[in-house]
Amino acid sequence: MYYLNVVAIGGGTGLSNLLGGLKYYLGAPEAVSNTGFGVYSLEDLTAIVSVADDGGSSGRLREEFNILPPGDIRNCMVGLADDEKLLTRLFRYRFPGEGGLGGHNVGNLLLTALTSVTGNFLEAIRCSSELLGIKAKILPSTLAKVGLVAELDDGTIVRGQHKITKVVRPISRLRLDPSDCLPLKEALEAIHGADLIVIGPGSLFTSLIPNLLVKGIPEAIMRSPAKKLFVCNLLTEPGETNGYSAEDHIERLLAYFTKQVFDLVVVNNWPISEATYRRCRADGMGQVWVKEPGDLYAERGVGSLVLDQGRYQVPVLYRDLVDERETVRHHRGKLASAMFEAYELLATERLDRFCCKGKFP
Repeated sequence: MYYLNVVAIGGGTGLSNLLGGLKYYLGAPEAVSNTGFGVYSLEDLTAIVSVADDGGSSGRLREEFNILPPGDIRNCMVGLADDEKLLTRLFRYRFPGEGGLGGHNVGNLLLTALTSVTGNFLEAIRCSSELLGIKAKILPSTLAKVGLVAELDDGTIVRGQHKITKVVRPISRLRLDPSDCLPLKEALEAIHGADLIVIGPGSLFTSLIPNLLVKGIPEAIMRSPAKKLFVCNLLTEPGETNGYSAEDHIERLLAYFTKQVFDLVVVNNWPISEATYRRCRADGMGQVWVKEPGDLYAERGVGSLVLDQGRYQVPVLYRDLVDERETVRHHRGKLASAMFEAYELLATERLDRFCCKGKFP
């Protein structure tokens, strides 16, 4: 029986989907994973969420009420709440039209109102979580009101997350403004006390990396004794990650650490349907694959990826993770199962032969 403290880091719908799969194991006396090996229960589940969003409903509320953007926090709450409850459906509801409420989400409005009533964004999150019966903790990566700034490969500076999502040139580097923002003490404590830290899935430049730009968070992750996973995206994103392979995603993330931090990377190996593929191509997206599959098909899809022109390797778990019933996303159940299988492989040292080789550059 494994009792785990899990920290999930990211933002957007990717993090929400991961949390939606893990919530069924939280506080359960015992929950059998699909790996066929272990029995799991989560003693604690903490989401650390990016707060650099400045578009849509979140951006409007952020500007008008001078609060942190509530959208990604609300997404996590919806993922963690009971899907069948009326309150969860209400929390998810978005007003139609172009009037004053048009485009606003009830959950965003409630978080904004509770921040005003309590005078504290963290307290607003706690109260909303209590209303929805959520047992997990949801923490912003920082309480500073930060903006995201990107430098493109031609030197152009783009300010604001919503503008960065629309860039057509490759992104060279990112920073937060202000750059000296600090993390929450609770976030650092959760990272230190974790058994498993999961980064991703989520938009590489606008959901994942912004958390790593908060001073102290990359260092805390590196110091933590937890097993550390990266879950690679299923699809590339127009402009941001055009043509990116799994290796490209990993190397861009590792640029924010001073050592090869991932114990294992989880990558999807299941092709989307032809009809879905055509729709994705029309929207400028493609499926993320590894450059050199190599030994990934050996030993039940466990192998290693060669990075930085062969200077080091990272172990990889290659699994069917696709759900394309409505839109292409990670299947909640398959993803949760892969997390437990990955932890089990690491905890039982069955990945020794795939250990990274070479020094981190």
